[in-house]
Formats: sequence, structure tokens, C-alpha cells
Amino acid sequence: MNIAIIFAGGTGQRMNTKTLPKQFLELHGKPVIIYTLEQFENHPEINQIILVCLASWIDYARKLLHKFQITKVVAIVPGGASGQESIFYGLDAAYQRSNDEKDIVLIHDGVRPMIDQETITNCLVCVRKNGNAITTTPAIETIFVNGKNGQVGKIFNRSNCAMARAPQCFYLQDIYKAHLKAMSENRNDFIDSAMLMQNYGAKLYMVNGPVENIKITTPTDFYLFRALLDAKENLQIVGF
Repeated sequence: MNIAIIFAGGTGQRMNTKTLPKQFLELHGKPVIIYTLEQFENHPEINQIILVCLASWIDYARKLLHKFQITKVVAIVPGGASGQESIFYGLDAAYQRSNDEKDIVLIHDGVRPMIDQETITNCLVCVRKNGNAITTTPAIETIFVNGKNGQVGKIFNRSNCAMARAPQCFYLQDIYKAHLKAMSENRNDFIDSAMLMQNYGAKLYMVNGPVENIKITTPTDFYLFRALLDAKENLQIVGF
């Protein structure tokens, strides 16, 4: 069984919205979170979806699922005090439904609506081959470590670098056990699942994903999403 865990727990403070969290902002009459969910809903190898959501917005999310006919969501669970805790709640819900040690989870941001079917497929193939899959895109700008007193630290050759994106995919048992170990050690400082798994000895494998698989965090990101979506729809109209 393949389970997508979609994280939609952010409040969107950097988006400067007054009413809606960023995942519920609408474009062409459809919320961002629905664009994301549809990619997993329509993928033939995704069996179930678990949505991790702000507790106060769960009822609203349920109405959206009904309105847009998202049928693979089997649970909506409230998020936690941190991203790591929220992901664990989603993993725990998946673990309760798991009946096979080879069940795969795909952990994805609800505000990455430009994920595509090919990347989801490639991630599943990579997990079956290597045990995990971290979606990436090539680094296209210079990356360096922040130095002391405002100085530039070590500069990396960007041709040897990649940027981690989502989904990040694992065998459910592996990532669940790693989270339990982190909890037993009172570790709650991991940036994402890739960092957590690497800390506990996993060798991670990359899947190259689409450059447009951006995370909508700021107003600029939202405008870029609109431009990308409109361009994609226009290409379909003219037959490309």
C-alpha cells in the first residue's frame, strides 16, 4: 500500500493573508491544497491519503474534500507544535492503517501544488529499489554557509549541490521507527524527514523532480504558481 501524507498545517504568516491560511488560498476557484491533493488522488498507485491540518480548519477541509470529490483521504489529523511533530501525527495515522512492512509513505507539502504524476511514480520506484526517495532539483545559484560577523562562509560548487523538495518517501516502518527514536532522545530539531533519517544512518537517494515544484510561502510564490498554472493550461489549449 502507498500512502501520501499531505502536510497542510501552516498558518501562512509570511503570506500576509488576513483570513485564510496559505493552503486554502484560491486560484481560479480552487484552493491550493486541492491542486496538491488532486495529483495524489489521480495517481493510480496511491491507495490512501492522510491530511495533516490545522485543528481549527479541519471542518473546512472536510467540506473542500467533499466539494472537489477527493475520495482517497482516509483521515484528517490535527497538526502539532512543530513540523516534525505534525509529520509524526500523520505517520502514526498511517501506521495504524498499515498491514504490510513494505507499505510506502510519501510525505508532501500541501503548498507544493505543481508536483506531477511522473515524479510520484519515480519516487515509488526509487523507494522499492533503494529504500527511500528524496525529491530534488539542481541548485542554480551559488550556495554558501553563513559566516561570523556577516562574512561569507564556505562557498560550494553548485554543480555538486541539489535542493531538497518534496515528496520525501520511505518505507513506513523505517520512518516511523526513526521518529520514535527521535522522540525517545527528545530530539525535535530536525528540519525535515530527510535530515532525520540521515541522522539515524539512512543512505538517502535522490529523485530529480520538476523545477516548478515550488513551495508557496510568500505572495511572490503564489503569483509564480498562478503564472505556471496559466502557462500550463495555455499550452494544453494549443495542443502542446
